[in-house]
Amino acid sequence: MNQRVVVITGASSGIGRAAAIALAARGARVAVVGRNPERTRAAAHEAGAEPFVADFDRLDDVRALADALLARYDRIDVLANNAGGLVAQRALTADGHERTFQSNVLAPFLLTELLLPRLAETAARDDVPEGGVRVLATASMANRWGRLRLDDLDWAQRPYQGGWPAYAAAKLAVVMWIRELAERLTGTGVEAFSVHPGVVATNFGDTSWLLKLGNAVLFHHVGRSAASGAAPLVALAGAERVAAVSGSYFSRFRAAGAVGAQALDPRLRRQLFDELQRLADVTTPDLTTPEADGDSTGTAAPAAR
Repeated sequence: MNQRVVVITGASSGIGRAAAIALAARGARVAVVGRNPERTRAAAHEAGAEPFVADFDRLDDVRALADALLARYDRIDVLANNAGGLVAQRALTADGHERTFQSNVLAPFLLTELLLPRLAETAARDDVPEGGVRVLATASMANRWGRLRLDDLDWAQRPYQGGWPAYAAAKLAVVMWIRELAERLTGTGVEAFSVHPGVVATNFGDTSWLLKLGNAVLFHHVGRSAASGAAPLVALAGAERVAAVSGSYFSRFRAAGAVGAQALDPRLRRQLFDELQRLADVTTPDLTTPEADGDSTGTAAPAAR
């Protein structure tokens, strides 16, 4: 991991913070991205990393973040899109989108699109480790219950129900976006994976009365530790190759995690990707090179756990 540059969003607390600390301890240069300035700086200090502050409720913040990362790093080996969460009451961002959709899907999509040229440049370097260059995204097993509607991504036409349906749909969209992204990145040397970290006992969903009740009843022992939840993300960000086809959804360390039926629809995945491009006002550049062989499938053993 020596000098491997890893960008982790949502890294000021929870599994993002734990992943940043673990990867920095292995020798990676880590960019800690968070919304809260104090917590972000504290997490970066603990990890021996560099802090970057951005509020994913503001797409202009995402664009400024991309500019700052591109100015700071001449290579990016891993982009780990970990920011997001569940919002119990429907609310809109500064950009007019439902918060769960923007923080989990639209903002990470925009950041990824803006950093893709640098990721592809890194993949073409001679000093890239065996594991290559990757885009990662934190998903959830809740994707199996998600119902995606391209005409209602902002959840304005359906009951919000404490945010759970919107959250499940957002995580389904993450799985679908990553699968479509992987296909579009064929031949660039950049892979993409989504991952469910497991049920983690962090401040995730702290606005949900249901999770608060569960924590109270079970004395705050709902789920695994942040370090345990971060382990799959750390493994996928490692320097070793991943024994799975680019675009795979990992349930913890298992590459063939269960996904919602809509994730298997290639036409819908393409339509979602195109809609995200429209909403983010961004166009993916042509990243392929004439000598690219188009093989983006890993064949070696999984990264160390």
